[in-house]
Amino acid sequence: MPLIRLIDLEQGLPSSDEAKRRLQEAIQSARRDRVRVLKLIHGYGSTGSGGRLRISIRAALRIAKQCGDIKLFVTGEDWRISDELAWKVLTICPELKEDSDLGRRNPGITFVLL
Repeated sequence: MPLIRLIDLEQGLPSSDEAKRRLQEAIQSARRDRVRVLKLIHGYGSTGSGGRLRISIRAALRIAKQCGDIKLFVTGEDWRISDELAWKVLTICPELKEDSDLGRRNPGITFVLL
């Protein structure tokens, strides 16, 4: 089984509630399949001001972390080798050192360590 799974939460332009439902399903499925890291694509929003999916998905991730459903998450803005949380993820899944978004400060993605 792969350790990393890509999840496109913005595909089909879902509502925030639908995207959060997809996120929960993706986390459950990843656990069953022993996936360690999810790379979430939620976009940044067409207006360039943050995007509703990005905001709601990251809020849901904060709650999931507090509840112990996930270990941690790293925003695309912080996805770089010098970030402490990103380094933890990279240590567990070294193949992510080849990720095309590493160091690009992409606000439209988030990495989740299960």
